[in-house]
Amino acid sequence: MPKFYQYLTPAQEDELRQIANAIVAPGKGILAADESTGSIGKRLAGINVENTEENRRRYRDLLFSTDKAVAENISGVIMFHETFYQKNKDGVPFTKVLQDKGIIPGIKVDKGIVPLMGTDNECTTQGLDGLGERCAQYKKDGAQFAKWRCVLKIQSHTPSYQAMIENANVLARYAMICQQNGLVPIVEPEVLPDGTHDLAEAQKVTEQVLAFQYKALADHHIFLEGTLLKPNMVTAGQSCPTKNTAAEIAKATVTALSRAVPPAVTGITFLSGGQSEEDASLNLSAINAYPGRKPWALTFSYGRALQASVLKAWGGKDENIKAAQAELMARAKANGQAAIGQYKGGAGAAAGQSLFVASHAY
Repeated sequence: MPKFYQYLTPAQEDELRQIANAIVAPGKGILAADESTGSIGKRLAGINVENTEENRRRYRDLLFSTDKAVAENISGVIMFHETFYQKNKDGVPFTKVLQDKGIIPGIKVDKGIVPLMGTDNECTTQGLDGLGERCAQYKKDGAQFAKWRCVLKIQSHTPSYQAMIENANVLARYAMICQQNGLVPIVEPEVLPDGTHDLAEAQKVTEQVLAFQYKALADHHIFLEGTLLKPNMVTAGQSCPTKNTAAEIAKATVTALSRAVPPAVTGITFLSGGQSEEDASLNLSAINAYPGRKPWALTFSYGRALQASVLKAWGGKDENIKAAQAELMARAKANGQAAIGQYKGGAGAAAGQSLFVASHAY
């Protein structure tokens, strides 16, 4: 037998475990505010606000300056590189603004999706070059966790073996580099909701993708207690004529996770995947209320599903900041309740509007 390779000290493991547990504390989850410059531009365009660095800063300032009570439900915030180094209107770095509220700063470290040659329009994610140096700097500057997104597509002949093994290994290499630098890696192998597939097919593909993922993490000796998983919920394709109930989605999701995700993983922070704000909350609540075995914390890492009502209320106007922050508080509270299986619905005026974007990219 080869000698077991231990790449982290017990002290390093303890730090990662503590960070991961703090992020998925009961009733808490993540605000994903890591949209790239182009992606946030699309959101701003929807409210007729120009995509300038100052307007992006103003919007993130609105989010991060929300009353400290928001920390009762928001444990961490994922930021884009630009945002990570910006300051609020009083010149205080956003990282310190968050830390002063008891919210953990996080950073998106991938450099975007690129085509995976030799496949049927599949993709992988770039950014491993120089990642160790970048992670070390982010840790020094206040980040405690990171995120990297890979995307898999359900089509007639995909996801392919090539795509599943490539993306699983990319995420495992990223996770290793993060842990070596004291950052908890959020592993995000997203099965996109685009397509006509039904719930059963979505469940089968999700199980397969996660099986590849945890084989790769094991091969790379990843310390699972110091990681978080950010998967899609198991839902039928956006173009599927059959619409499933929250209870059906919960059963399919918990079953898929229980078949593929080791109990050692600290927490699962779902992406919203283009669901409406209300559906994302109701489905998360149903998942937590489902009676099956759930050895991990099950919570949220939402971008669009925490921000749609906020953007609509703000409209780019300073006089609307308080109203927009009230929307964020309402959605954060709703998802905090959902994270313990107690959300019953009814929060937010725009919460029922679809947020689906075809082939969504950050």
